[in-house]
Amino acid sequence: MPSDNSAFPEIVSEAEWRAASAALLAKEKELTRARDALAAERRRLPMFKIGKEYVFAGAQGPVSLLDLFQGRSQLLLYHFMFAPGVHGWPTAGCPGCSMFLDSLGQFTRTHLKAKSVSFAVVARAPLENIEAYRTRMQWDVPWVSAAGNTFNTDLGLTVPGEERHGLSVFVRRGDEIFRTYFTTQRGLETVGTIWSLLDLTPWGRQESWEDSPKGWPQAAPYQWWRRHDEY
Repeated sequence: MPSDNSAFPEIVSEAEWRAASAALLAKEKELTRARDALAAERRRLPMFKIGKEYVFAGAQGPVSLLDLFQGRSQLLLYHFMFAPGVHGWPTAGCPGCSMFLDSLGQFTRTHLKAKSVSFAVVARAPLENIEAYRTRMQWDVPWVSAAGNTFNTDLGLTVPGEERHGLSVFVRRGDEIFRTYFTTQRGLETVGTIWSLLDLTPWGRQESWEDSPKGWPQAAPYQWWRRHDEY
């Protein structure tokens, strides 16, 4: 780590600092409103139906894409870069993808479940490699292997000579599954809180202040928030 501590912000009076902070706060509020407008537009994205019935390898046996919903209505599925012979990661996953999973707190999924959202991970590595790496990293997130199907290829995450990462969002109507949203690279930098993850789903935070289409589930803000052991 650098040991040179000579680089510091400008030193000003408290009054000058308060004025500068107020100016920055105005810009931050403008960004928040722009982000809310973008989330509202995301909730109005069209979707397309997943036409194939994909079966993955899971720790407890075969797992379908529908199974990953765990009975809930929405699914956040992270495509983890971990494939044999790709990028030199035969037995350990991508460092960046690993940092992404680390950033999700241990109770993230508990809060998401309260809004009927499940979270899971998929990779093309063999299941035994995935389970060994998950144990090493101390993750308990549901993780399946797509080594035996064309899921990642069909969704554009596996291309010739390259494996890509990203977050796909799905919603289901009965047994019908639809892909509603996808983001990757720097689009994932803002993901990692309960609220930013919910903003990626078609129903959003499901709070009354949101600009959502008529008929979307909504309730008073804050009221649904619970400690993770109180749901």
